[in-house]
Amino acid sequence: MEESGCSREEVLSLLAGHRARDVPHNHIFSSMCTVPHDLAVTAHELFVSTNLGDPGLYPGTADIERKLIASLGDLLQGKNVGGYATSGGTESNLQAIRIAKKLHPSAKPNIVVPASAHFSFDKTSDILGLEMRLAPYKEGGYTVDTDAMAELIDENTVAVAAVAGTTEYGVIDDVVNVAALAREHDIWCHVDAAFGGLVIPFMKNPAPFDFAVDGVSSITLDPHKMGMSTIPCGTLLLRDPEHMKLLSVDSPYLTMKTSFTLTGTRPGADVAGAYAVLKHLGRAGFRDIVSGCMENTRRLVAGMEAFGYKTVLDPVMNLAAFHAAEIPDGWKVSRTRAGHLRFVMMPHVTRDVVEAFLEDVSRLH
Repeated sequence: MEESGCSREEVLSLLAGHRARDVPHNHIFSSMCTVPHDLAVTAHELFVSTNLGDPGLYPGTADIERKLIASLGDLLQGKNVGGYATSGGTESNLQAIRIAKKLHPSAKPNIVVPASAHFSFDKTSDILGLEMRLAPYKEGGYTVDTDAMAELIDENTVAVAAVAGTTEYGVIDDVVNVAALAREHDIWCHVDAAFGGLVIPFMKNPAPFDFAVDGVSSITLDPHKMGMSTIPCGTLLLRDPEHMKLLSVDSPYLTMKTSFTLTGTRPGADVAGAYAVLKHLGRAGFRDIVSGCMENTRRLVAGMEAFGYKTVLDPVMNLAAFHAAEIPDGWKVSRTRAGHLRFVMMPHVTRDVVEAFLEDVSRLH
């Protein structure tokens, strides 16, 4: 740290130089985050100094958080759901399993999750001292084999999980059967819909995955993904608000004397941004956004197949996977554990971006 500070202009110039080294969004196919909506940015600036870790000082911001949870709970067909705004899917998944562990005390607790489970479940198991058991894919697909999952459940299992919009292939587990297993064994059922939660409800004939499914206890949903809020904004949604009490600890020196969140200080800015986008777009607006993303996904698939690239499976949502092949320089495309090319068709991946990419692909052939 220098003795004397720099001028505002010098600092901004320095920062701009670093920002220029980042990959521009119009060349990113690998991320489940996107450019925030301009209204989210405005709302973020308005609430940038708020701290939901001490909500008694910011009652207006705290009310926005409650409205955000209520709006998303309604979208996911819940009634009077509980929950709070988290730092993202990792925290949401951790807190859901933390509740499950408290509800089902065991000397050797375990959770049973799909092979597609996000790596946050590895962190969760490590932090909470749980054994994580991986249920394999169904033969010939990338959704969980619920029969195999049933075989992994025993008297020490505290929770089962399903994924609605898997990170690698964008498919939806059989949540109905996973939830049925939870009911049968009287354990927690968590659905990780960090990505799919703001996609699936706006698709035609969507697969059941939310609180309309009997037995689903909690859902992870990240507005900083398809919700186009500022980063980081995740949410944990609970069917029964009373389960929030299981996360409670004393916070005697704050305006609220108990705290149930994982982190202490929590920004209100991203929460305001997320709620602003929900209010502005409504269901119709999100339906249009998802429709556009799906249309661009189909265009990408058609274009890639014309050049001989082979899809791993027909896209279920706005994520396409192809068998390994060459990709033009300058484009950020990720690979799955199996080595498949993975394209996430977020709102920043416009038709122009798709066409520019396909034009570069054409030069390889």
